[in-house]
Amino acid sequence: MRSRFAHPYLVLATVALFWGGNAVAGKLAAGHVSPMLIVLIRWTFATLLIAPFAWPHVRRDRLVIRRHLPTLFLLGAAGFACFNAIFYLAVTYTTAINVTIEQSAMPLIVFVANFILFRTAVMPLQIVGFLLTLVGVLLTAGHGDLGSLLRLDLNRGDALMMIAVVLYGGYTVGLRFKPAIDWRAMLFVLSASALVVAIAFAIAEWWLGYSQLPDWQGFTASLYTAVFPGLLAQALYIKGVEMIGPNRANLFINLVPIFGAVLAVAIVGEQFHLYHLLALACVLGGITLAEKSARGKA
Repeated sequence: MRSRFAHPYLVLATVALFWGGNAVAGKLAAGHVSPMLIVLIRWTFATLLIAPFAWPHVRRDRLVIRRHLPTLFLLGAAGFACFNAIFYLAVTYTTAINVTIEQSAMPLIVFVANFILFRTAVMPLQIVGFLLTLVGVLLTAGHGDLGSLLRLDLNRGDALMMIAVVLYGGYTVGLRFKPAIDWRAMLFVLSASALVVAIAFAIAEWWLGYSQLPDWQGFTASLYTAVFPGLLAQALYIKGVEMIGPNRANLFINLVPIFGAVLAVAIVGEQFHLYHLLALACVLGGITLAEKSARGKA
C-alpha cells in the first residue's frame, strides 16, 4: 500500500480535490434529489463498488472486525453517513460561502480534541500554519473581502454545518482507535455501516414527506459523490492519517475550498480572481509551515 501511495502530500491533496468536487456536486444536486436520498445513493454504490475487492480481507479479518464492530460502526455512522447527511441538508439552507467557512474549522477541532483528550503537543509554528491557511480559506469564502464575513448571519444551515464539522473532526480523531485491518476491509465496513444509517435517514425523510426522487442531474451528481468523495477520498484519507497523523492530515482539509473554487470555475463558469491565487498561496504556505514544525518535532 505504501508503494502505491508513497507521498502523503499527494494523497491528501487528492482527497481535498475530491471533497472540493463534493461541494460542487451537492450544489448541482440541490433541487434535483432530496438530501437523504443523495446519502443513500452515495453509500449504496460505494459499498457495492468496494465489496468485491474487500470481501477476501473481510473474511480474513472477520474476528478482529467482530471484536471492534461497535467502534467501526460509530466511525462509519458519524464520519460517513451523518456528516454527509447534515452537509447536504445544510446546503439547502445556507450559502456556499458559509459552508466553506465552517468546513475550515475542522483542523482546529482536531487540534483541540487531540490536545484535550490525548495531550497531543501542538507546536507554535503549527498554530501559525493553521492561521495562515485559515486566512486563505477566508479570502476564498469572502471573495477577497474579509470584511464581508462579518456581515454573515447564522441560520439553520450554518448551525447544521457546524454540527457536521464537529462530527467529522470527531471521526478524524477516532480513527486512532480503528483496528489494524486491511484498508479495503476497513472501508467496506465503514461504508456498510453508513449504508445502514442512510437507509434509516431515507425512510425518515420519506415518512416526513420530504423525499424527492432524483432526475438525471440529481442521479449523476449523487453517483459522483459515491465514487470520488465517498469511496476513493475516504480510502486515501484513512491512508493519509496513517502516514502523518490526524493533526497534520486534517490541515489539508483547508485545500478543499480552494479546489472547490477551481472546480466551480471549470464546471459552473465562474471567473477566477486574484484573491483565489492569494488564497492558494496562503493555504500552501500554511501547510508548509505546519509540516516543517511537525518534521522538526519528529
